Amino acid sequence: MIVLLAAAGAAALLLVPRRPVARLDRDANQNVLLITLDTLRADALSCYGGPAHTPNLDRLARDGVRFDFAHAQAVLTLPSHTSILTGLYPFQHGVRDNSGFRLAAGTPTMATILQSDGWATGAFVSGFPLNARFGLNAGFTVYNDDFGETAGPADFQLASRTADQVVPLAEHWIEQQQGRWFEWLHLFDAHAPYDPPPPFNREYAGRPYYGEVAFIDKELGPLFDRLRTLDRPTLVIVTGDHGEALGEHGEQTHGIFAYEPTLRIPLIVAQIDPGERDPRRGEVSDVGARHVDILPTVLDALKLSGPADLPGRTLLPAAQRQRGAAPRPSYFESMGPMLNRGWAPLEGVILGHEKYIDLPLPELYNLRTDPNEQNNLIDVAADATERRTLEHALSEFHADLPGARRTESPEVVAELQSLGYTSGSAPRKAQYTADDDPKRLIALDQEIHKAVDLYERHHLNQAIALYQQIVAQRPMSVAYQHLAFIYWESGQVGQAMATLHQAIQHGVRDHDIQVQLATYLSETGRPQDALPILEAVTKTRPDAVDALNALGIAQARLGRIKDAMGTFQRVLALDPADDMAMENMGSVYLGENDLVHAEDAFRKALQANPRSSTARSGLGVVELKTGRTAEAVADWRQAIALNPTNYDALYNLAAELVREGDAGVARPVVEQFVRTAPPSLYADDIRAFSAWLARTQGQP
Repeated sequence: MIVLLAAAGAAALLLVPRRPVARLDRDANQNVLLITLDTLRADALSCYGGPAHTPNLDRLARDGVRFDFAHAQAVLTLPSHTSILTGLYPFQHGVRDNSGFRLAAGTPTMATILQSDGWATGAFVSGFPLNARFGLNAGFTVYNDDFGETAGPADFQLASRTADQVVPLAEHWIEQQQGRWFEWLHLFDAHAPYDPPPPFNREYAGRPYYGEVAFIDKELGPLFDRLRTLDRPTLVIVTGDHGEALGEHGEQTHGIFAYEPTLRIPLIVAQIDPGERDPRRGEVSDVGARHVDILPTVLDALKLSGPADLPGRTLLPAAQRQRGAAPRPSYFESMGPMLNRGWAPLEGVILGHEKYIDLPLPELYNLRTDPNEQNNLIDVAADATERRTLEHALSEFHADLPGARRTESPEVVAELQSLGYTSGSAPRKAQYTADDDPKRLIALDQEIHKAVDLYERHHLNQAIALYQQIVAQRPMSVAYQHLAFIYWESGQVGQAMATLHQAIQHGVRDHDIQVQLATYLSETGRPQDALPILEAVTKTRPDAVDALNALGIAQARLGRIKDAMGTFQRVLALDPADDMAMENMGSVYLGENDLVHAEDAFRKALQANPRSSTARSGLGVVELKTGRTAEAVADWRQAIALNPTNYDALYNLAAELVREGDAGVARPVVEQFVRTAPPSLYADDIRAFSAWLARTQGQP
């Protein structure tokens, strides 16, 4: 009887289901595909229980490991991707925001390590925060980042491209490779604004974010199918750079808080082996995983060694993915609000399922019992020991706050603001108080989003009124910059400059405000007033390329051509790929009627940035002056197609078409100029063209 009971007990034990354990092989001969999906919440995919139908990513998860408790190290695109590629925390690699920072040359990355060991390397990225100028192109033989161009510091046109444009390029590159390859594919579609194409816009009506996610999955399907036909296996890693708040905790998008909606991300690791007959068993791991674990995992899978000081650990051994594995402390941060708005910096740590957020009003959550972070345990006496443990764990990272940031050109600032980010250089405070805590200021972020929306819908007076309310509540560089730009765009030049003077009077003295003011002074014929401002900025910030470019323009307008050229050369010494400096040099040469050097400068700018509307427009002027009228007209048309707000190109095209005498061809271009050009800069030209339209009324 005892024997029978024992046997029955054994049979009962056999009925207890075991969790599948996926097989992830070490193979130095395999390819590597890293896919980063921008702004992807962990709970968006259907394999994570989310509302977006994602059968292709679900199948990938069934072939490998789906990490159910993975976290980013930052809540912005550039810092997160830098951590993914370097295996370092933001305070280690130094990229703390989407603007003002560049990965230091010589920093080992996934691309540089694999390229040096014989892998072909290609990257296909879809959003401007990953432009090559920020340093992540190191180690990639091909770095495809063709986004386009925006025009000014508050031009909110998106600089990005969609999955159906990028995935075929990535697939074509794979098909061209003969040996081992590493490809990084970045897709931007889930980033705001959410506008999925048909039929996803109908299927996800009222939930467009999830429609974008479903669209991405559909576009990835053919790429995954192609991998299954190759002659060698491919290690595939899919993750998000950060999530999206979608209104939770009062945050509309991301970049402010580091709650789970923006910090927790999906992570899928799988191997696609064309020769595999038996399907691999899908594994779900709830052990904490981090972005900094991705590089060690790739190197382990390829039997390669990497930098000895990487903080992450490989996820390849099954024991590292099972319960009982030693917890991995995960550092995270959000520095954008401090750098751009003067708000308190946010740092934190996750240890096990406990999460500590270090702010003037600190927070402590048990994510196992409170995954939505509704119950702050920071002052609960029973959790005092846990608080001390987490505070100590955070202090052990020895994370410094960001130091001096490298500043960007106005074009870069425009691109980042077009994506909903800000770019500023708010001075660091000696001490941040509860009044600086983002929790108490999130309503201002909501108001900024509303003001941007009003501007985009051309409700300029309402946008102006809302920005005035924002700066009255809390002086912030970004609000003053936007307000001044809207005044400028609407022809209220005096109000634009008065707004910037007001910012300075209210203690907002960062270099962005000063450079914007100096730029407006130069544009309105007062370069002599702009010069001392820019000289002061560049003396204290010698690497401020935006200020240097503006300084060179002011010097040129004062006739100091040699000084201007020297200033632009300083920019190129800091950034050899700065197309704005090349454009400015071309313009100066053009003003000196040195057409040979002007054309050379504009063509070099186009090599650095093939979608530079400014360089294309300048090249058209050179072509007109050298008798190549047809080429000039073609370049101006292309410049306008690249950037409809390039009013110089629009004016030049209209003037040439009028000169050629075909009123029917010229009229729509002239009408476009009269309708869209800002009176603050083109009042005389608008009047002249308006008179021409009146004279030629009715002509064919």
